[in-house]
Amino acid sequence: MIVPGDAASSGDRRSPFASREFMLRVVSAIVLGAVVLGALVVGGWPFALVWLAAGIVGAGEWFTISRTEPVLALTLTNGAVLAALTVAFFAATPPWLVVGIFAAGLAVLLVLAQSGTARLKAVTGLLGGIIIAAVPTALREDPGIGLVGPAWMFAVVWSTDIVAYFTGRTFGGPKLLPRVSPKKTWSGALGGLAAGTLAGLTVVLIARDHGWTSLAALSLPAVALASAAASIVSQAGDLFESALKRRYGVKDSGRSIPGHGGVMDRLDGFFAVALLVGLYLIVQAILARGTLPA
Repeated sequence: MIVPGDAASSGDRRSPFASREFMLRVVSAIVLGAVVLGALVVGGWPFALVWLAAGIVGAGEWFTISRTEPVLALTLTNGAVLAALTVAFFAATPPWLVVGIFAAGLAVLLVLAQSGTARLKAVTGLLGGIIIAAVPTALREDPGIGLVGPAWMFAVVWSTDIVAYFTGRTFGGPKLLPRVSPKKTWSGALGGLAAGTLAGLTVVLIARDHGWTSLAALSLPAVALASAAASIVSQAGDLFESALKRRYGVKDSGRSIPGHGGVMDRLDGFFAVALLVGLYLIVQAILARGTLPA
C-alpha cells in the first residue's frame, strides 16, 4: 500500500503532517506511485517485473522477521521459483509444467527449512509471493479486464489508506483495535471505507465512459459493494500485518522503502485484496471451463 502513513491513525495533534518523516513518506509514495502506474499503462513485462520484485522482497522480509532459517537460501530459492512461474505465465506454458515448477520449488524450500515451523513459514512465504507477483499481472494481461482491474485495486487500497490516515489524525476518537495497532481509530476506518468505495466506483465509471472493459457493464450497486468489501479487506490486511509485527517484536518489516519501512508494510492491505481477487480469478476460470454451473 503506497500511503503516507498507517491507516486509521489516531488524532496526534503534534503537527504530524509537517515532520521530516511525513515528507519522506510523501516523496517515496509519489515516486513509487509513478513507477507502478507507469508500468500499469505499459503492461507486459515492465508491469510483471514490478510485482515480481515486490513478491521476492516481501517474502524475504517475511523470512527475516519470522526468523525462518536459512533466510538467504530460502529467499533466493523463493525468488527463483517466482521468476520461473512468471516466465512460464508469459510463455503460455502448459499447466502441468507450471505445477511441476511450483512443486519442485516447494520441495526445495521444504528441504532447506530447518524445522516443522520453518517449513510452514517457507510455504506461506512462497504462496504470499505468488499472490503478490501473479494476481496484478494476471489481471493486467486478461483481455477482458486489462488495466482497469489493477487500477481498481490501486484506487480502492490507496484511497482507503490515505483517507483513513488523514481522517484518523484529524478526528481521532475511539480506537479500532488498540491491542493490535494503538494508533488506528474507528473514524479513520470509516473514512477509509467511504473513500475506497467512492474510488472504486470512480474507476469503473471512467472505464464505462471510455469503453475500456466489459467490467464496466457491471451494475453500480455491485461495484460499490465490491469496492466496500475490498476496502474492508484491505484494512483487515493492515491490521493482520500489525499483529504479525507485534508477534515478532519488530516495528517495520524492512527498510527497502525510505520513510515507509518494508514491502510488507506497504503491501499488507493490497495483499489481502489481491488474495480476494485471486480467488475471483480462480472461480472465473473454473466457470469458463464449465466445471461449475454458470
